[in-house]
Amino acid sequence: MRSVFDFIVTPVESRYDNEVDINGNKLIVNSSIENFKLISRKAIVISTPSAYSTPIEKGDEVIIHHNVFRRYYNQKGKEVDSSKTLNDNQYLCQLDQIYLYKNIYQWKPLGEHCFIMPIKNTDDWSQEPEVKNKGIVKIGNKTLKTLGINEGDLVGFKSNREFEFVINKQRLYCMQSNDILVKYEFKGNEEEYNPSWAKSS
Repeated sequence: MRSVFDFIVTPVESRYDNEVDINGNKLIVNSSIENFKLISRKAIVISTPSAYSTPIEKGDEVIIHHNVFRRYYNQKGKEVDSSKTLNDNQYLCQLDQIYLYKNIYQWKPLGEHCFIMPIKNTDDWSQEPEVKNKGIVKIGNKTLKTLGINEGDLVGFKSNREFEFVINKQRLYCMQSNDILVKYEFKGNEEEYNPSWAKSS
């Protein structure tokens, strides 16, 4: 079965990522369906659209928008599935709802998406754990490369672009190429900031 315009995907494990591993024990951190941060964003492609071709193939793992798997309460207070639900474990996913794909080993960005890791705030007078609007490129894209911005570079980005994902046990911010404003030179004291909960995800 193939959709004309959408991918058909299924969760890698489950629809919600609300369990963390603490010293070998699983802890449920939230049982609410309303918290979008705990919705799984990892899926396996069951089929690709028939109307156009993409580099994504059947069987690839993809990172998608949280609304694909989301459940919510309707106006009557009844818990219902997302409009993307095809059946119990299959969902429709549009191309613009996919951020990363992995054929075998390496995550690859789709379109203009890139992923940035924030750096630790070393200011003793600040309560903020990370430096605002500054980070290291972890997953770049072709547009950034043509601009001389590569993976591992220190960059500045626009405000309010902290769309959070956990990729390979690293908390990263997903953004677009045009969200990157400047490339900085390293001073030598920069340190990646990855909260402990991301490492156990």
